[in-house]
Amino acid sequence: MSADSDLINLYSGRILALAADIPALGKLENADIEVKKRSPLCGSTVTVGVKFSDGQISDFRQDVKACALGQAAASVIGGSVIGCNKTEIQMLQDELTAMLKSDGPAPSAPFDGLESLRPAKDFKNRHASILLVASALTEAFDSQK
Repeated sequence: MSADSDLINLYSGRILALAADIPALGKLENADIEVKKRSPLCGSTVTVGVKFSDGQISDFRQDVKACALGQAAASVIGGSVIGCNKTEIQMLQDELTAMLKSDGPAPSAPFDGLESLRPAKDFKNRHASILLVASALTEAFDSQK
């Protein structure tokens, strides 16, 4: 199978459906913190706005300008992030990184829908885009006052 057909197969119906239905889009007014992340390799960007309450994410919005893979990741994460604490977000980032870079298991619930991105492990140039929202959320927690 050629590299071109591998790439075409990567963009499955599930990934395209996720990319077409990203929750929590937009700018969060009066966010406690806003973090913008950019993938230098492909130029994908995400900006997340987060509000915290009692150490958990109480509100969240995201502006996603990424490939379908980055959009699919933003879709899964955006639909499950409310109520998460710093430990859960760090676990998300660690598990997603391990799945992509060392063929580890899919992230645990509520982010197990990221399993659909497993085929991207063979496309290292796509990893940064897929990790943008998780990285931005980790930074948001790390930057809390």
